[in-house]
Amino acid sequence: MSVVVIVGAQWGDEGKGKIVDYLTRKAEVVARYQGGHNAGHTVVIKDEKYVLHLIPSGILHKNTLCLIGNGVVVEPAALLDEITGLKKRGVKVGSNLLISKNAHLIMPYHIALDQASERAKGKNNIGTTGRGIGPAYVDKMGRSGLRVGDLLTPDAFLEKLRANLVYVNFLLKNLYKAPTFNAGKVFREYMAYAKVLGKHIADTDIIVNDAMAAKKNVLLEGAQGTLLDIDHGTYPFVTSSSAIAGGACTGLGIGPTRINKVLGIVKAYTTRVGSGPFPTELHDKTGELIREKGGEFGSTTGRARRCGWLDTVILKHSCRINGLSGIVLTKLDILDGMDTLNICTAYKYKGKIIKEMPKELSIFENCVPVYEKIRGWQESTLGITDFRKLPRNAQLYIKRIEKLIGVKAAIVSTGQKRDELILLQEPF
Repeated sequence: MSVVVIVGAQWGDEGKGKIVDYLTRKAEVVARYQGGHNAGHTVVIKDEKYVLHLIPSGILHKNTLCLIGNGVVVEPAALLDEITGLKKRGVKVGSNLLISKNAHLIMPYHIALDQASERAKGKNNIGTTGRGIGPAYVDKMGRSGLRVGDLLTPDAFLEKLRANLVYVNFLLKNLYKAPTFNAGKVFREYMAYAKVLGKHIADTDIIVNDAMAAKKNVLLEGAQGTLLDIDHGTYPFVTSSSAIAGGACTGLGIGPTRINKVLGIVKAYTTRVGSGPFPTELHDKTGELIREKGGEFGSTTGRARRCGWLDTVILKHSCRINGLSGIVLTKLDILDGMDTLNICTAYKYKGKIIKEMPKELSIFENCVPVYEKIRGWQESTLGITDFRKLPRNAQLYIKRIEKLIGVKAAIVSTGQKRDELILLQEPF
């Protein structure tokens, strides 16, 4: 039995979906532990592209049980759209998908508050997807949230909803000058969702622990990335949940002693979406080339991602915070054809060299990267499945990354498709 956590090691968008899908071949349970439908995991199977937002990537394997844990925030309409879309493409979605009773619901007013707040911030906005994720987590921490299990008790649901709307409507009307919500209309909408989703609602904490007790292989899937973690990311330009490996424990209800391995997904370069510091960002033709060649546009929003060279300063932080057992290096093929590659090994701030990621935003956003030049390769790495067949300089690039961050590569991804990768260590 193995319990493996998959976590993004940068600012998200590292290619977790494909890796979860690949590893699911040996996993009997795949569980998502945080985030909402602001995440987008892309999987390509035989030229068929699947973009998943809430449902774990394991759903594409018919004999795998998929769990949405208590740490996730669920927008019912988005979840139902995803279920419907998968069914239309012949994917089984039934008893193999279960949602925690304790997962919090994203309500229509969360979306309204999210969008109104971003507009009010103007140029100082965080760059959220505007899908209500943050406000839903605010209500969760403020102990006024509605949970998935509340859908099963209509009277209690309506009582909580009415209480919440007293405050929410006052805020929308008086602070943001935005439309308010009618409790009866929202209640009817969510009771309609309850009729469809009721069969999927369960005590997922018990189920996942029973699976581990039965010696089953369990894969725990995070969304976003370490640098977007609410505690350990580039605050305040972060998501609203615990995206690091530790979030798997609180987001699913399992003890840390259960986890055997933690794999950090690392893109062979660096990207981020939205506002916030990004020392290695490229504002030139190389950055544009990486964006176009790598298809660096958000799978959820379509927004162009900011692109830059690999940053091992943030990766060392990520290795430490997550306790990484190994890394999965993705999108190596996007660097094919480049004469020279740069790896950031430190920062310079006011004439001083900094080798650890600054916690202070005012310092981090003014750091200048210190680069080490690496020779590129002209040969194609696309689809290679044997490390020895990689171009010599591509092998040296990977080995240099391993030495700089102190963690070995377990997998190297060489393309979008499920089988386009090099397996160096078997996680299960």
